[in-house]
Amino acid sequence: MPKLTVRDLSAEQLRGTRALVRVDFNVPLDEHRHVTDDTRIRAAIPTIELLLDRGARVVLLSHLGRPKGRPDPKYSLEPVARRLQELLPKRDVTFVESTDTDEAQKASVELKDGQVLLLENTRFLGGEETNDQRLARALAQLGDLYVNDAFGAAHRAHASTEGVAHHLKPAVAGLLMEKELAYLQAALERPQHPFVAILGGSKISGKIDVIEALLPKVDALLVGGAMACTFYKAMGLETGTSLVEPDRVEMAAALLEQAGTRLILPHDATVSSDIKSGADARAVLKEQIPPNMAMVDIGPRTAESYSRAILSARTVLWNGPMGIFETPPFDKGTRAIAEAMATATSRGATTIVGGGDSAAAVEQFGLASKMSHVSTGGGASLEFLEGKVLPGVAALTEK
Repeated sequence: MPKLTVRDLSAEQLRGTRALVRVDFNVPLDEHRHVTDDTRIRAAIPTIELLLDRGARVVLLSHLGRPKGRPDPKYSLEPVARRLQELLPKRDVTFVESTDTDEAQKASVELKDGQVLLLENTRFLGGEETNDQRLARALAQLGDLYVNDAFGAAHRAHASTEGVAHHLKPAVAGLLMEKELAYLQAALERPQHPFVAILGGSKISGKIDVIEALLPKVDALLVGGAMACTFYKAMGLETGTSLVEPDRVEMAAALLEQAGTRLILPHDATVSSDIKSGADARAVLKEQIPPNMAMVDIGPRTAESYSRAILSARTVLWNGPMGIFETPPFDKGTRAIAEAMATATSRGATTIVGGGDSAAAVEQFGLASKMSHVSTGGGASLEFLEGKVLPGVAALTEK
């Protein structure tokens, strides 16, 4: 890590100070306002505990959802504070329903040793997403040093992720941020070969830069999901009612030419005319997709051959599901990839799941703990893999 991390801060430096920590508590809530998946909250706990153990008083900032720059009770972090208190039973967690206010400032100043303060959703503030410097300076008043542990928001140049780091020093990476960057960087710069990448999801447009960045580095790039259909279209194949991006067909053709044998498309597809029930779902060869059906998953042959490729690899990177995994029976391809990666991990391979839907899938299948690393940031991990600079990381203090 070229940037300072919380590990670099001693107990002497931290004792009695307010650590302003940007976390990513953007978690799903049910209709009763209960947290339904606390993965991101749990991921931040090692950083919070380290700071508390070294004598710091912790002030937490996070966003939740897209409230459009104004308060909206539907997006309040209050349920998150309740869950955080359950996860930190020996600590005192306080919630304040504001962020850029005298009340929030007073609460941060009055914090005692071992206490945690969670402030209200940063996206309730109009200047958050525009990285307003007045707001960034105001947020800096809430702490004596800054810790960014919100990898999932590190690709956003917002007041609480990038702006505040210029006004509050030292600005250091949290343990989760450090871990995320270490795994992704190692995969890009020092992968053990064979290195296999799996890319899925619905659209090729969001993955073009990743494909171009990974192609020179990987031994095989396996494609799944509806994005495969844009490649099929470029090959002149029938795609039926599948999702295809007509304006990306030419680019798909160019990528196929550039990649040669390293870019591998599904040999067969699971198709259906009813994506809700899948009553008529069946597997067909890629050349046999019927005009009245859509590809909803990779086929069984592909699932088998992709699994073999994963099991032969030393480094595996996965971003994007193979089909509509939320709806059985269209989850078989995605499940096969997850299971193969879990087995590969047990055999000593490094397996990285790049956040987003892939992370949701391994969680759903109960296999998240069987991966070397499951990223908490879909968009951030994609941008990092593309070789882009993450503003939330760039703004941190150099070692």
